[in-house]
Amino acid sequence: MSTARTFAAFVLLFVLASAARAQVYAQEYAKDYPSRLIKLLQGFPPGGNVEFVARLLAHEMSKSLGQTIIVESKPGQAGSLAAEAVASAEPDGYTLLLVSGAHPATAAIYKRLKYDPVDDFAWISTASFYPFIVCVRKDAKLHSFADRLASARAQPGKVGSGTAGNGSIAHMTTELMAQRAGVKFLSVPYRGEALAVTGLLSGDIDFVVATAALAIPQVRSGVVRALAVTGTTRWKDIPDVPTVAEGGLPDFEVISWSGMAAPAKTPKLIVERLHAEMIKAIAVPDVRSKLEAAGSEVRATTPAEMHALLDRQVKMWSKVARDAKIELD
Repeated sequence: MSTARTFAAFVLLFVLASAARAQVYAQEYAKDYPSRLIKLLQGFPPGGNVEFVARLLAHEMSKSLGQTIIVESKPGQAGSLAAEAVASAEPDGYTLLLVSGAHPATAAIYKRLKYDPVDDFAWISTASFYPFIVCVRKDAKLHSFADRLASARAQPGKVGSGTAGNGSIAHMTTELMAQRAGVKFLSVPYRGEALAVTGLLSGDIDFVVATAALAIPQVRSGVVRALAVTGTTRWKDIPDVPTVAEGGLPDFEVISWSGMAAPAKTPKLIVERLHAEMIKAIAVPDVRSKLEAAGSEVRATTPAEMHALLDRQVKMWSKVARDAKIELD
């Protein structure tokens, strides 16, 4: 055998041995996981749906993991600051992200993100899915979502839509509605959807697109009136409210979600452990009932299914952003 072939064979054996040792090390490391406190980051202001889900899962998963999971809020840029922190963290399972449907929407409009919205994360599982609710003041003269579209056509760029900030999924959902209907809304960003609802009640804007968790209690109490839900079917908690599709935009659907992710390259055994713990957590009756009471459908996915969901939604929102010429630094 030539010297070159001998050297190549030696290099190959060295690489294979190194890979085997790394795999054994990862397996041994994962067996001891977790051995210390875990941080779960969420990227939105306190009091919102994302923080609620983060604290609910952290509390339940801490019990079965045997280690405390603390929730750390890092709000800013529609959740991207928290996502960036997790994407750049050590992939050891001790820094996690409570991610929402805003994640792919944010990726579509922020052009200087320091992470890849899909491939820089190890996706663990979703926990819940929920639609958005199109709401107006209780004294609004509109009787349907079709009336909302008609008023927007009559007043191009003058019907004010309150959102939870530029680049939020509520903002992108409103833009998608406008594109599908061929109308132009006046987008008014707020620092969170609760403030957008306050703006609606004070008369500063004409409608909001809010999460089910925030909107449904307001609808039930009579504070606001729901015109439509963004899912493909009527939502179980407000079955008398028609869908956006019924209101004039056939096949329209936007369903948001919450779930959990870790940095890419987190050992597979740790991802599998966290996935199993999430499945157990959302099956606990108290956790399930609280998620459902917040207007959500409780549903887990596999890591592969969650990866596919993110990939699909990033592409969808990227098209919306391009067509609406929405781009933020």
